[in-house]
Amino acid sequence: MNRIDRLFGITTMLQSKKYVPAEKIAEKFGISVRTVYRDVKALSEQGIPVSFEQNRGYFLVQGYFLPPVSFTPEEANALLLMEKVIFGFADRSIHAHYATMLNKVKAVLHTREKDRLEQLNNSIKMRVSDHFSGNLDYLATLQSAISDKHIIEVEYSNTDGVASKRKLEPIGLVFYAAAWHIIAWCHLRHEYRDFKVMRIVKLTKTGIPFKREKHITLNDYIASLQLACVPVM
Repeated sequence: MNRIDRLFGITTMLQSKKYVPAEKIAEKFGISVRTVYRDVKALSEQGIPVSFEQNRGYFLVQGYFLPPVSFTPEEANALLLMEKVIFGFADRSIHAHYATMLNKVKAVLHTREKDRLEQLNNSIKMRVSDHFSGNLDYLATLQSAISDKHIIEVEYSNTDGVASKRKLEPIGLVFYAAAWHIIAWCHLRHEYRDFKVMRIVKLTKTGIPFKREKHITLNDYIASLQLACVPVM
């Protein structure tokens, strides 16, 4: 990768995250931390407002946006392939958002690239069972609840078909055993539980912040058990 492409990549990386340590930039682009310092200085000299916060890393000053100039054919192809995966393994709440995003990507492509992408689109098919995503619209709401740290109320059907109402503080989504699962602190059981998304009969956003002050991370939860052996509720 030449330096111009690397500088563009660093800017994109900074735009996609709140803070990025120099070590993370060095690792991603296969360069030394000292080279990162030089590259950041070069970006600043070009008028890109890169700032630094101790113990957190570099960040772009709020209000600065790098417009999407172009995509390589390989990048556009990757997005197109992901569309097939999204429509196969996510529910309808995600489909519309991804389709809108992909349309924005297509809008910045040249006509020849658009024609090429459309031809490729007709040459990729993916067939999966409805078992994976079902006809629900919950994944987008669950994502919002996780990022906003808001309690959700669910009506949940267990393996015996018995429904119960739960108040949950969701900490993450996991896809395993051919299904999406929401990991959450359950107010009823007073512990972290694993809920299969397709067994949620009804989902309600409360807008109420989490009651529990601090939660474990999803990675810590997964590390505390062998995921393949998690009993399905």
